[in-house]
Amino acid sequence: MAIFAALKKNRMSASSRISSLLLALLVSASYSFGQNVSQDERADEIQLNTITTAVPFLMISPDARSGAMGDVGAATDPDGASNHWNPAKMAYVPNKMGFAVSYTPWLRALVPDINLAYISGYGKIGKKGMQTISGSLRYFSLGSITFTDAQGGTIGDFTPNEFAIDLGYARKLSEEFSGGIALRYIYSNLTGGLNVGGADTKPGMAGAADVSFYYQTKRVKIGGRKSVISAGLNISNIGSKMSYTNTTEEDFIPINFRFGLGFKYFVDDRNSVALFFDINKLMVPTPPQYDDNPYVDSSLPPGDTLGAIGHESNANPSFGTIIAGKDPNRSVPNGMFTSFADAPGGSAEELREINLAIGLEYWYNNLFAIRAGYFHEHYSKGNRQFFTVGAGIRYNVFGLDFAYLIPTQQRHPLENTLRFTLTFDFEAFKKQNDEKNDSRPED
Repeated sequence: MAIFAALKKNRMSASSRISSLLLALLVSASYSFGQNVSQDERADEIQLNTITTAVPFLMISPDARSGAMGDVGAATDPDGASNHWNPAKMAYVPNKMGFAVSYTPWLRALVPDINLAYISGYGKIGKKGMQTISGSLRYFSLGSITFTDAQGGTIGDFTPNEFAIDLGYARKLSEEFSGGIALRYIYSNLTGGLNVGGADTKPGMAGAADVSFYYQTKRVKIGGRKSVISAGLNISNIGSKMSYTNTTEEDFIPINFRFGLGFKYFVDDRNSVALFFDINKLMVPTPPQYDDNPYVDSSLPPGDTLGAIGHESNANPSFGTIIAGKDPNRSVPNGMFTSFADAPGGSAEELREINLAIGLEYWYNNLFAIRAGYFHEHYSKGNRQFFTVGAGIRYNVFGLDFAYLIPTQQRHPLENTLRFTLTFDFEAFKKQNDEKNDSRPED
């Protein structure tokens, strides 16, 4: 498997080998599809140049509601999982307290024992309910892996795992506008301290923060019907680099820019339809073009071969001379601000780094929901292109959501992906108990 091959690259640094562990698994199959479909045509048009980061599990949609709407979330109605998509939305969460539990079997088309679990909760503070505290725990297990050396000898067995703990705060700045922040601790143990490639390894750790804003109009009349317009912005995972060895080499974590728009239309008192749209862009360096790397782009002369994900020159900046793009070995602030203009293919490639998501949600009487969506990532940047469908139901204090992912290509590693989320509303539970107490006969 590509996950082992990424650890055996002799010319790559040990830090780069280890940080590529998850990336190789997540994108290798998509890369193969890109090679199989019109390879000659694509070689003349553009080269694969996927952006790599440590801990890519932070970018996986954790909940079934957004997962059923093409991974939109910046401007959707606030719920228990909003801390991931836009912490500022939590200021408008309708209930005083609640939590949600989500579970996603991940990449089951490739490996049977990878999964993502997500637990989140929130509570309003202050008499006016203008402030909300939220928290979440994300745990990602990669199943059991046998590590081998370059000769095929067994180094050891280990179950890699990663987790992130969040603490968020949101406050209404006006009746229609809010701001939020979230602090995050990230822990990634991919090798269990094994010696890989002659280097002693260690768990990677990092701290990060999100800065977010949310705008939501009051109900306004459009076409004689009540409607709500929303917008959201979240810059997430602003934090330190991460290293898996004692060397000085470190990798960026997935700092991400997310902006979304939403429009909710109330057909009548019981039926509503909402449309949401998100754009995403990683705010980390794009791998440059080296003098020995046959990078192909529409703005450059065609090369004779397709470059490879995990190519030594992409993984190790000291390999070769940069002839297009910028040195990826930059500070975090520099990498963030220059990430909008550092692609070797120029502005055309920068536009290809923007991911698009669109989602549709229908609610009946706030009891039953049907959802659908689409997510698009350019094939040269990872090739995640899929439709999603799902549904949700609310009954008393409980809610259940599920989502199903449908790739646009057959035999895709993301096919048959299911997500499940169980929500619990403490306020509804309290009301239910109060009603029971009120209905009891007096002594």
